[in-house]
Amino acid sequence: MSVAAGIEARSPRHSAGQRAASFAIPLLLVVLLVTAIAALTVGAAGIPLSRLPAALGLAGESTSMTARDQLVLWSIRIPRIAAAVMIGGLLAAAGAIMQGLFRNPLADPALVGVSSGGALAAASAIVFTDSRFGEALRFLQTELLPLAAFAGSLATTTILYGISSRSGRTSIAIFLLAGVAITAIANAGIGLLVFIADDRQLRDITFWMLGSMSGATWTKAAVLAPVLIAGLAGCAFIARGLDLLVLGEADAFHGGVDVERLKRISIVIVSAMTGVAVSISGVIGFVGIVVPHLLRLVIGPAHRLLLPASVLSGAILMVGADTLARTIVAPAEMPIGILTAAVGAPVFLFILLRQRGLAAL
Repeated sequence: MSVAAGIEARSPRHSAGQRAASFAIPLLLVVLLVTAIAALTVGAAGIPLSRLPAALGLAGESTSMTARDQLVLWSIRIPRIAAAVMIGGLLAAAGAIMQGLFRNPLADPALVGVSSGGALAAASAIVFTDSRFGEALRFLQTELLPLAAFAGSLATTTILYGISSRSGRTSIAIFLLAGVAITAIANAGIGLLVFIADDRQLRDITFWMLGSMSGATWTKAAVLAPVLIAGLAGCAFIARGLDLLVLGEADAFHGGVDVERLKRISIVIVSAMTGVAVSISGVIGFVGIVVPHLLRLVIGPAHRLLLPASVLSGAILMVGADTLARTIVAPAEMPIGILTAAVGAPVFLFILLRQRGLAAL
């Protein structure tokens, strides 16, 4: 080890980073628990902390107020929080994988059109199953939406990768520009569907475009759970490969990583995570770019820690944003996509300015 490396290893900044990394997961779990408990008590039908144990069936006598609290919690609030936790985790993990795969902090499923591709496919499924041609499949709409969104996200990601890669090399500039073009195409398709949709279809399509947790149910949360579990398993499988890929594809190959296989697996994982999340909540931007980038500054770039930390941080952000969305303009509800964009866009500009400053050095 060189003298400079030794000094850096013993530096207070390096030690602080190691301490932050070691406490990251337990701390995030505690923050997520506190945020979820706060979300349980806040809303149009407020439930004080003193009544929360009884409402959850953990303590206290049953009264008419307890029955009302239980109805609010178990029918509306808990499935909504569960969906927000899983959707936030899926979007943040998908962003972390994309950033590791393309070795660029600007890669994000929503920013480069993956979410828009999934939303276009989901909107197409809505219009088709509500039309006379797809009337026979209308009863399967809940099951078809995640499949359609996954297919749309997978197709978009595959097209992006094919356009931006040549001779085993991926051009980030072409990747981002192609993402802008595909986003425009997807938005044009959604605009066409809005034009031909009836009132009910238009309401559902608008839901996808703005993003919201208002449609969350136990059934939809059950669709998210297996994808999140499989995604976490996939993250553990690809974490080492993503760490080596940061050094470059040639170095990763010599380190024992099947680079092309890693890319294919990563694309499928990102598509599944983004597609299913979009199918439930609609397009919610900037979660996948803000969360992983901020975590890298605090706990470092190692994906074995970064990926689970991104899941927890994304869950915290989404639960907090959803709680704010349903209380800030109560009794109405603000689309959650507006809030995440209001927070994420300034952070995105900060990342661009920071990269420009580093490039000038």
